[in-house]
Amino acid sequence: MKNVLVIGSGGREHAIAKAFGASRHELRIIVAPGNAGIAEEFETLELNTLEEMVSYCVQTRPDMVFVGPEKALAEGLADELEKLGIPCIGPSQKAARIESSKIFAKELMQKNGIPTASFFFTYDENQAIEYIENHGTFPLVIKADGLAGGKGVHIVQDKSQGIQAVQLLMSQTSKGVVIEQYLQGWEVSLFAFSDGENYCSTVFSQDHKQLYDHDQGPNTGGMGAYSPVPEAEPWRNEVEEQIIAPVLRAMNQEGCPFVGVLYCGLMITKDGPKVVEFNCRLGDPEAQAVLPLLETDFYDLCQAIVNKQVGQLNLSWKPESCVAVVMASRGYPGSFQKGYPIHIDPSLEAEICYAGVASPEGELVTSGGRVLTVLSLAESKEQAHAQVYKELKKIHFQDQYYRKDISLRDNKIQAFP
Repeated sequence: MKNVLVIGSGGREHAIAKAFGASRHELRIIVAPGNAGIAEEFETLELNTLEEMVSYCVQTRPDMVFVGPEKALAEGLADELEKLGIPCIGPSQKAARIESSKIFAKELMQKNGIPTASFFFTYDENQAIEYIENHGTFPLVIKADGLAGGKGVHIVQDKSQGIQAVQLLMSQTSKGVVIEQYLQGWEVSLFAFSDGENYCSTVFSQDHKQLYDHDQGPNTGGMGAYSPVPEAEPWRNEVEEQIIAPVLRAMNQEGCPFVGVLYCGLMITKDGPKVVEFNCRLGDPEAQAVLPLLETDFYDLCQAIVNKQVGQLNLSWKPESCVAVVMASRGYPGSFQKGYPIHIDPSLEAEICYAGVASPEGELVTSGGRVLTVLSLAESKEQAHAQVYKELKKIHFQDQYYRKDISLRDNKIQAFP
């Protein structure tokens, strides 16, 4: 039996554990720290700091470690495991800069001709404000340089909003800001599993970041996703040849080959695909929509990354669609109440990936902004959508909130007025 350690505590990590659970190999799967919902299906272990994770790996020497969240990678967990000779799915600290520093990523793209929005960056608040005051065209996109849990992005419509966003982001981080041209089009995500030399890409998925229906309200960590996205397929070759292959080559040239899962957040514009952002790990909630469709054995895929054999892989996928909807606590991404019991009808037929849940007295209660993700697979996107929203009605907790329109976007490029 092989021992697999999944690092993380959210819906993404539950989806990763389920993917390992579907393997033909006999695996003991431990999720650390996990959560009370994951603990109903898999072993969990209270490992919260880098030191605790490394110490546990020294003592038990797992056969595979899969790192879910970006924070552990930015802190150098993969580097520590490499020193110990423990196989790890996740890039080095230097390679993780593709997510942990927006400035590093934008400069890398600029230097290597990878299509992305034009940008300005600075570590100085006054310089950022001066740039906005002298800028004539809005909207603009303002991003924190460092990690922000998917919530460090502001789309501003005028100078006043821009200055407010800069002041807020600069007060939250000692790092800088990136100010970008606003790209008009529609967003889509693609994952690439890379062994540092070769890669294989997944089906496309589409995240829904804004809190409210019709893409209104503040950005969140993601309110739902679906996969595949057929409208994106005509751009696959262009994305692979002009974005994924060049960025992996560039990382090698920088002396930090990327090993693990590269997330490509893309905007399909009238000029073709452009990079919105790179992440150094599986996206959340996209992982909950993509991994259930994977027919290739997930442990074999991870072994191919470790053994530098990704070039020999040809991923296979179920001929189905998956729609995944996040049930959140009302008030998220701001303040919200915790501790409400979660009631699930026994007739539920959908899959659940648990995120912000606890069980202080043996029953599941809410403990986070994004509480859980409900997902359904069906022959078509329309059927999966109808199915998941029917099943959502079988789950109840006080102050629950979810979007009603996950997977209903009209993916068309429209000229900005």
